[in-house]
Amino acid sequence: MAAHKFTVALIGNPNTGKSTLFSALAGIRQRVGNYPGVTVEKKIGTLRGDACEYELVDLPGTYSLAPRSPDEMVAVDVLLGNVAELGPIDAVLSIVDASNLDRNLYLVSQVLELGLPTVIALNMCDLARARGIQIDVERLSAQLGAPVVEVQANRQLGVKELKEQLAAAISAGIPAARPSPFPQAFQEEVAALESLLASNEIRARAIPRYLVERLMLDTSGYLQRALATNGFADVVDGHLKLARERLAKAGLPVPAVEAQARYGWVAQMLTGVVTRPPERIEVRGDRIDRILTHKVWGTLVFAAAMLAVFSAVFVVADPLMQAIDSGIGWIGNEVGARLDEGPLRSLVVDGVIGGVGSVLVFLPQIMILFFFLAVLEDCGYMARAAYLMDKLMVRVGLSGKSFIPLLSSFACAIPGVMATRVIENRRDRLTTMLVAPLMSCSARLPVYAILIGAFIPPIAVAGGIVPLQGLVLFAMYLLGIVTAALVALVLKRTILRGPTPPFVMELPSYKWPSPKIVLERMAERAWAFIARAGTLILAVSILVWAASYFPHHAPEIEASLGPRVHQLELERDALVEHSPAREQLDSQINDVENEIAAAYQRNSFLGRLGHWIEPAVRPLGWDWRIGCAALASFPAREVVMGALGVIYNLGSDLDVGDASDQDRLSARMRAAVWEDTGEPVYTVPVALSIMVFFALCAQCASTLVIIRRESGNWWWPAFTFVYMTTLAYLGAMATYQVGSRLPTIF
Repeated sequence: MAAHKFTVALIGNPNTGKSTLFSALAGIRQRVGNYPGVTVEKKIGTLRGDACEYELVDLPGTYSLAPRSPDEMVAVDVLLGNVAELGPIDAVLSIVDASNLDRNLYLVSQVLELGLPTVIALNMCDLARARGIQIDVERLSAQLGAPVVEVQANRQLGVKELKEQLAAAISAGIPAARPSPFPQAFQEEVAALESLLASNEIRARAIPRYLVERLMLDTSGYLQRALATNGFADVVDGHLKLARERLAKAGLPVPAVEAQARYGWVAQMLTGVVTRPPERIEVRGDRIDRILTHKVWGTLVFAAAMLAVFSAVFVVADPLMQAIDSGIGWIGNEVGARLDEGPLRSLVVDGVIGGVGSVLVFLPQIMILFFFLAVLEDCGYMARAAYLMDKLMVRVGLSGKSFIPLLSSFACAIPGVMATRVIENRRDRLTTMLVAPLMSCSARLPVYAILIGAFIPPIAVAGGIVPLQGLVLFAMYLLGIVTAALVALVLKRTILRGPTPPFVMELPSYKWPSPKIVLERMAERAWAFIARAGTLILAVSILVWAASYFPHHAPEIEASLGPRVHQLELERDALVEHSPAREQLDSQINDVENEIAAAYQRNSFLGRLGHWIEPAVRPLGWDWRIGCAALASFPAREVVMGALGVIYNLGSDLDVGDASDQDRLSARMRAAVWEDTGEPVYTVPVALSIMVFFALCAQCASTLVIIRRESGNWWWPAFTFVYMTTLAYLGAMATYQVGSRLPTIF
C-alpha cells in the first residue's frame, strides 16, 4: 500500500543551518529548479517516515515574511498554498538558531500566524551552551504552543525526533487560533480593510487575512500592485491612507508598529525560558574573528585563501580537464574509425562527441570550485569574506557578496555565474552575473600567449625591471577588471537602478563542515550544470559544426588537391617504413590534407561569412581569416586556435600547449599578408586589437546558457552578448586605430 505523502515547508533566517538540515533530512533525494516566474531557486527533497513520506520544500532564507518583490513573495505564496505544483502545505518546519532566539522568533511569530501545523527545530544548541546560554525547551514549547525539538544539523542529531513531531503535528491538524501580537486598534483597522475587500466584487477570490495584514503594513506599495486587478488599487488607495493616518495619531505608526508588536511578543515568549551569563563568554570563534575580520590581517588571510581556491580551480582542474579532453578525443577517434568519411562521421565526431566534450571539460572546474565554496560556507568563513570585501564592492554599487563570484570567474565564468546564488538581492545578483564574463578566464590565456609570444618582443621596460610581455598580459587582465567595474556602475544607475542594499549579514558561528553536506552540494551543482546546460550547449556545437562543414563541395576541392595526396601516398608506400624519406612524405601528405581542410573551411558557410564581414572587421586591422576565426570562436573562444590552425593549413587539432605547435602557428601568422596589398596582416597594433577583442567579447555559449539558467529568461544572456560584443568591437577598433598611428616602437 502506498504511503501517505505530506508537504512540509522549511523556513528560517539565513545562517541558521536550514540548508544543512534540509540536506540531512533529504540526503540525495532532492531536486533543484526555479519557481515559476521568478529567479529564486526551488529545492525539493524527500524524507521517508515510518508510515508516510514527506516532500520537503526548502524556502529561501529570510528574516521576515514581508514581501517587497516577486522573489521575496515566493515564501508567502508557498506557505499560503498558492504555488500550483506544490499545492497546500501540510506543515511548517521552522529552523531557529538557539544562540539568537530573540531575533529568530520574529520570523516564527509570522509563521505561527498562518495557522499551519508548525514544528520548531532548535538548531546549534551546542554553540548556545558554549556561550553559557541555557534554554528551557519544554517551557518554550508550551509558551509558543508548538513542539520544539533540539537538533544539530551538521551532525544529523535530532532527526528521528523531528520526524516524530512532524507526524504528530500533522495528525493533530490545524492548531487553535493564536492571539495576535498587534494592538487592538491595529487589528480593528485590518478587520475594516478585510471587510472592504470582501465586499469588493472586483476580486476573483478572497484575500487571506495574513495578506490583508501585510497590505496594511506594506508602505512600499509592492503588495498592493501585486494584488491589484481591474480597479482594485483605486478602491484601496484612499482607505489605506486614512487608516495609516489614524494609526499614526494613535501612536502606532506603520510599519514600525510591527517591529514593536513582534519584539514585544518575543520578549513575552522568552520570559523564564532563556538564562544568560552575567557577562558575555568569549568562545574560540570570537578570538578567530579578531584576526579574520581585521582590516589588515583579515584581508591578508582572505587573499591567501582566495589564492588557494583560485590556484586549485586553475591548476588542480587542469590535468582532470586534459584527461576528459583526451578521453573525448579517444572516443571520437574510435567512433570515427568505424564510420565512413562523410557528413555523418563529421556530425557524430565533431558535432555530437565534440559538443559533449565542450560541456564535460568544464566539469572539474565546477566541482572543485563548489567543493571549496561549500567548505567555506559550511564552516562559516564565507560571511567573513563578504564582510571584508563590502567596502571595496560598494564603490561600484555592489556588496561584498559579489566578490567571490567575480574572483572565481578568472578561472571560468561558468562557475562564477553559478556562484552568484549566494547573493540574495536580485539586482546585485544580476549585475554580478552580467559582468562576470568580463573577467579574463583561463580560456583566454592561450590567445594571449600565442599573440604575445609572436608579436610582443621579449624586452624589459621601466629601466629593465618589468618584462614587456608580462606587462601586456597583466594589462589584458586589468582591462577586464576595470571594464567590469565601469559596467557594474552603469548598470546599477540605469536598467538595474536601485540603492546598494545595506550589507546586513549575521556572522555565523564556526563549525567543522560536514563532508556529506559538502560532497552533496558539489555533486548537486555538477549535475545541475550537466543536465540543464549540456543539451543547449550541445545544440549550439552542432549548429557551428554545420556552418563550418556545409556546403561540402568535395568534387571541386578533391579534383584539385586529391591527386597530389594520392601521388604522395603511392610514393610513400613504396619506401621502407620509418625511413627519413617516408617520414618526409608523411609530412607532405599532412600538409596537403591540411590544405584541403582549409579549402573546405574557406568555402563553408562560416568561411563565406568571414569574407562577407571583412569590410566590418577591416577597421580593427583584421582580414577575412581573423574574422572567420573570431566568428568560429563565438560558441567557445578556445575554438579560435583550432580555426586558425585550419585556416593556416596546420590542421584543427593544433595543441596550443605544445611549444612546437605554437611556433608553427606563430610562423604562419607572421608570414600572412593581405591579398590585395601584400603587406603583413599581423602587426603589434593588430595583435593588441585581437587580444582586446577577446578580453571583452562574450565568446562562450556555455556562459550565456548558464546566465539563461540562472536569470530565468533569454533576455539577460542576449543583453550580455550584445553589450560585450559592442564593447569588444569598439575597444579593438580604438586599439588598432590609435596604435597604428603611433610611431613604431618595436
